[in-house]
Amino acid sequence: MNLLLDLLWLVVIIIYSYLEALGKLFIPVKRKSVNGEIVLITGAGHGIGRLTAYEFAKRQSKLVLWDLNKHGVEETAERCRGLGATAHAFVVDCSLKEEIYSAAEKVKRDIGDVSILVNNAGVVATADLLSTQDKQIQKTFEVNVLAHHWTTKAFLPAMMKNNHGHIVTVASAGGHIAVPFLVSYCSSKFAAVGFHKSLTQELSALGKNGIKTSCLCPVFINTGFIKHPSSSLVPVLEPDKVANKLIDGILCNQKMIFLPPFVKCSLLLERILPERALVALDKAIKVKFDATVRHEGKER
Repeated sequence: MNLLLDLLWLVVIIIYSYLEALGKLFIPVKRKSVNGEIVLITGAGHGIGRLTAYEFAKRQSKLVLWDLNKHGVEETAERCRGLGATAHAFVVDCSLKEEIYSAAEKVKRDIGDVSILVNNAGVVATADLLSTQDKQIQKTFEVNVLAHHWTTKAFLPAMMKNNHGHIVTVASAGGHIAVPFLVSYCSSKFAAVGFHKSLTQELSALGKNGIKTSCLCPVFINTGFIKHPSSSLVPVLEPDKVANKLIDGILCNQKMIFLPPFVKCSLLLERILPERALVALDKAIKVKFDATVRHEGKER
């Protein structure tokens, strides 16, 4: 009897959720204010991290900017100040746990409790697995997923105490869909997506519903991170548009942010299409970028 009631309640929730999603197509979602929030962004010295910092600066957040590149992160901080925001620049190597924890303690002591954490720093090795050096594989995981654990462990306690905060995971469409010659990168991004989903569930189980989570999963972005990307079906995204979509997703407390949105369709196709059809689809998409391929001894 209890099982039947649970199933009926589940049906009601599903129907309500669809109606709610339909309503959101016509009624704009209320955006939260981030004025005065302390926002920490890793990898803020360039690319999406830098542009996201600018978006928060426009909204008068207090910026804490981390990057390995001293010149880049200080340049980002200066521009944020020019936009009227308070900005603090730190040189931090996100592949080193001890350096993350040390910088985090300094932030908490000198600036305050971070309430919005954007784990954006990332590295990539564009090569087949045999051509990828062991140290490159290790660093990929240290920056792309392990650093998310260390930063979150450093700043989550204050968020939990206040039941207020937001943790943002910058992952990739490559965290859902595998791409040749990006084995280490895709593996790390699959792990980053798993981190986001698991953390979201854990916060819910702990009753910390005031702490929101978001995960950004874009296709190739025109930042030079991956050299000369192209595809017959998938567009190369412009970084300013990605930053705009990311800040919009954060302000709306959006859990998963796919760019472009039809990436979600690809996930569905992967689950329902036969293997032969998936191989044909991969060939039709024709994803290309500069990569070292050992067995061919040339660039692709």
